[in-house]
Amino acid sequence: MEKKQWKWLAISVGFSTVVLLIVLWLTIDENTIDYLRYANVQYLLFALLFHMGAFIFWALRMKMMSHSLGYHVPFMHSLNAVFANLLVAAITPSQAGGEPVRIHELYRANVPVGDATAVVIMERVLDGIVLGIIGIFSFLLLAFQVSDLDVNLTTPLLLMWLLLVVVLAIFVYSIRHPDFLKRLIKRVSSWFTKRWKSDRVENLRERIDEEVDNFNSALTKFVGKARSGLLWGILFTSLYWTAEFLIPSFILIALGEPPHFLESFIVQLMIAIIMMIPLTPGGSGIAEIGATSLYGLFVPSSIVGVFVLIWRLIMYYFNIFAGVLASVLIVRREMILRQIKRLKRN
Repeated sequence: MEKKQWKWLAISVGFSTVVLLIVLWLTIDENTIDYLRYANVQYLLFALLFHMGAFIFWALRMKMMSHSLGYHVPFMHSLNAVFANLLVAAITPSQAGGEPVRIHELYRANVPVGDATAVVIMERVLDGIVLGIIGIFSFLLLAFQVSDLDVNLTTPLLLMWLLLVVVLAIFVYSIRHPDFLKRLIKRVSSWFTKRWKSDRVENLRERIDEEVDNFNSALTKFVGKARSGLLWGILFTSLYWTAEFLIPSFILIALGEPPHFLESFIVQLMIAIIMMIPLTPGGSGIAEIGATSLYGLFVPSSIVGVFVLIWRLIMYYFNIFAGVLASVLIVRREMILRQIKRLKRN
């Protein structure tokens, strides 16, 4: 990575660590030791395995969506792309910053840039659709009082779900009216670019036009000849988010608490949506504070800090470790390819 990227990684990890230490300091008491003494390590391993399984589903999604467009992307190549993507996502605002890495890796697997961009764009679209569906079912289950907890999660869940519905409604409308989406994005971006120089603003507008055109091109491809890619994408996206949302329940069981499946799904949905907003590098700090506040509603205060620590070790710090290893492999491959090109020139 470049020096600037290492700087942002240090900021992200540092911010996350400080917030975790504060959370632990505020929540650890004499009962915490008793919980840890009887912790079941087996369920913690299950949590880590589910996290690894989520990455496998992501890699399969990338592979099958590329296959529907007529390209063969090896599974291990897709998996390494997913891991490398994690490192970039950890140093960019929000956790949705690894798209260029996945596009580059698909290109290295002989997928043209246009089609690689289409695959990556549709991955994000499918994430939004599946999260919206999960939100609907969670809201209905809460409405029918399936939850036995005296905790009002209905209102925040409804607000989050309405936000997703608005975004998806704009998405559906923009399919037939791409100029509308361009105007909307430019109007929103103008709020943040009032002090920019005119040439920089113009470059941004050109980039917006290009990205919206890429978005519509991607949609056209998958709605047309690559419909099977959408079906595979929805399947593996559903499996991915289900695996990720089950991880906190396994951690709770390991700490001797009930799994709280429904409540945990709802909290994870809220956190996933919040972390898509570009507030801090990798969502660090935001995730810890959000998880502590929301899980603190139904998890004993003695272990909520330890729970959040373990959750972030699996969901964030493990991602950085895997991302660094994958990036090393990519850098090594790129160096070999450059040497081969030099030899051919000579």
